[in-house]
Formats: sequence, C-alpha cells, structure tokens
Amino acid sequence: METLLLWLFYISSFYAFIPGIISRLFGYRVFRKGNGVPDFALTFDDGPDPQYTPRLLDLLKKYDAKATFFVVGSHAESNPELIRRIHAEGHLIGIHNYVHRSNWVMRPGTVQKQIQRTNDIIYNLTGERSTYYRPPWGIVNLFDFSKRRQVKIVLWSAMFGDWREKLGTDRLAEKMLARLNPGEVMLLHDCGTTPGADPEAPEHMLAALERTLIEAQKRGLKSIRIDDMIKAAEALPMKRLPLRKRVVVRLWLLWESCFHFLFRLQTVTPEHPWLHYRLREYQGEPVPLDGKITLTKGDPVIELHIDNRQLFELGVQSRSAAQLAIRMIRRMEAEMPHLARIISSDEELASAKALYGVSMINRGPEKFGFTIRDLPDGIFARLTKFYLSILLSIIHPAGGARLKVRSDALVPKMILMPVSQLLQAHGRSCPETKRAQRSGTGSELDDSLAETELPGVHAH
Repeated sequence: METLLLWLFYISSFYAFIPGIISRLFGYRVFRKGNGVPDFALTFDDGPDPQYTPRLLDLLKKYDAKATFFVVGSHAESNPELIRRIHAEGHLIGIHNYVHRSNWVMRPGTVQKQIQRTNDIIYNLTGERSTYYRPPWGIVNLFDFSKRRQVKIVLWSAMFGDWREKLGTDRLAEKMLARLNPGEVMLLHDCGTTPGADPEAPEHMLAALERTLIEAQKRGLKSIRIDDMIKAAEALPMKRLPLRKRVVVRLWLLWESCFHFLFRLQTVTPEHPWLHYRLREYQGEPVPLDGKITLTKGDPVIELHIDNRQLFELGVQSRSAAQLAIRMIRRMEAEMPHLARIISSDEELASAKALYGVSMINRGPEKFGFTIRDLPDGIFARLTKFYLSILLSIIHPAGGARLKVRSDALVPKMILMPVSQLLQAHGRSCPETKRAQRSGTGSELDDSLAETELPGVHAH
C-alpha cells in the first residue's frame, strides 16, 4: 500500500506539481507579465455571469478600458448574448475549460476536449476562435505545455483573492492599487458561483475596480487586452537579442528579483521604478567623504541599486554610449528629489551617514554630488568586476567590443555622498530638525548639526 501511494505521489508530481512550479517560477511556455509594456491588463475568470458581467462591461466602457475574459464554456453556452456583447465591445475572449475543474484531476484527452468544446462555443457565437487559455486555478499539467501550438497559456502577475466577500471593497481596492503598475496582468472574477467563491464577492470587485480605473486614468495607465500586451512585449528589445544573451539577461533579472526579495529593497518611485534602496551597515575600510565626514565600518548607509530591467531597456534602446549616459542622467535627476523626500520623512533613513553604491558606470554620478572611490582590491572587487563586465557587455550599446577597447577603464568603483548633502541640495531637513523647528529650538539644533557627521548614500 505504501509503495502504491509513493508511486502515485511520483506520478502526480511529474504530471502536475513540477510543471506548475516550472511555469510559475520561470514562466516556461506561459505568459504572466508584460515586462517593459507601459500598459496593464485586466483579466476576468469564471464568467460570464448574468448578474455581474453586464455591470462590468458598463464599467469598462465608462472608463474606455479593454479586458480579457477567460470564460467557462458552460457559462458561455448559457449566456450567449453576453459572449456576443463582450466580443462586440472589443474585449478579448479566452478559454477557462468547459467546466471549472482542475487539470490535475483530468486526463490530457479530457482537458483537450474541455478546451475544444469551449472554443467551438465561442466560435459559433462570435465567428472567431480563441487562441488564449487559462487553466482553472492556474494549474497546468505536463501535457498543457504540448498544446502551445493551439493555445497560448496565460497566467497572471497579480492576484487579490477577490472571490472572498470578507475581503471587502476597501481592502480589495487597496491591494489592487498597490499593484497598479505597467505590465501587470491582474486576475479578477466576474462570477461568484465557482466552488470556493462567495456569491456576492463580485459586488466588491466592481466597486474596487472603479476606484482602480479612476486612479489608472490619473496616472496615464491604460488597460489593454492580453493579445495586445503579448504583441507589445514581443516587440521589446529582449526579443531582438541572440539566444545566448537572452538567457543571460533572464538569469540576471531572475537573480535581481530574488535579491530584492531577500534583502527587502524599497523603491523610490514604484510607479516608475529606477532607484531601489535599503538601509544597512557599511563593512569596508574607512573612506573620507569630505573634509569633515569619514565613513567607517559599522556606520549606517543607504545602499542604492539601479533597476536592472530599466537599465537593460535603456541600454539596448540607446544608439550610443552618449545617449545611454544622457538617459541615465535624466532618470537620476528625476529620482533624486524623491529620494531626498523619502529620507527626510523617515528618522531611521535620516540616521544613515551616506548614500553608497558600487558601479562600473561611474562617470556621471559626480554631476549629482557623489564622490568616486576605488573599491579595495580583493575577492569582492574581482568578482564584482567579472559580474559587471558580463552585464555591461549586454547593456552597453557597443556590446562586447567596449570591453576589448577599454577594458582598463571598466573597474568597479564606490560612489558615495553624505546624506546631509543630498537633503541640503533638495531643500530637505532631517526629521529631528523639523521637530525642533516646530518646538522653537531649530537654531540651536542647526548649530549642533553643522558639527555632526550625517549619513551618506551608496549606489549600485
């Protein structure tokens, strides 16, 4: 009996669990997010529903938003007028099986029949076949990958639990607004009859969605269909790279995502990510920042990291090194005031001594007040140079040729700036200064701060 159970475990893992992990972690043969696409995508599962789908369509029309509906075939069959309306109003219709049943518990042939039957219903009602498929609960099996030539599997990058009524409108709207970013594929539900869902939950979804669409208009973000997002993503620079470079870039960006998660990096402007930061202790040799301030081991620093995806896209879109430098300078000019505002409003960040970073692109930072220092020779410096040289060969417009021509100049450097200098440059005060000014002791504190070593920045 134990042997049988063990074999069943192995078979189920090979059939469904491992393919599910591969698709979710690595995006193998599925579409989850429109990286680099300036718009976002609203997707709705489990409908159509005669109570909620008409109201949803009215809402989308009101805000000129396009969406993708992954319909359950039996629901589509029962509500043909809604399928026709979805199609007539310019939305995309995808497949969500004929019945809402997990692919884990169905044989490959059964899954194929579910897809084909739903596709036939869509075709008979609209005159067009669907080539986009979302398996129920996003659960794929081994044979779903083989159907790629027939349908494109679409998952999501943001899920909110909107099938639970207890989440409520306010909390749901808060979660949706937090993920309202370019490239996001949002998963929502316009039907509450699926097992495990609350029948009235779509009521809260509609209210939260309207708040999200209002905010999207304010930010200049637009909801587009999944097929349009996929086309836009395929036209991005990554697709034009040779296979070897694409592999390197994907591994690099995967590592960046892990790094952000492990070290809990914060983003200066989440809606347009460029600079990320974290507070940490400096571990290097003493470094003089100016005539009065010296950075020593154990001092708190704000470590800066440039967003690698944005850096990659700027690099491959730039025609020359000069154009890349200009674009980076403009992005930094836009970010520095926001960074100063964040630091000035946070006592813990304002306690840091310096901004700190490590980079091979170290000629532009002086413009913003950073000082450049050699990275102490050692294994860290050598590994950093090796790592950054590979990446620079991909990012830099001149590619690998740049490494051959100026390999002597490609040396990682530390870039540093006292935090006090950043705040002063952008007319910001430390939290302590603000409190003192409100209590009428600002002048005394200003005098004491003038003699105090304040924090600085590190950029990567």
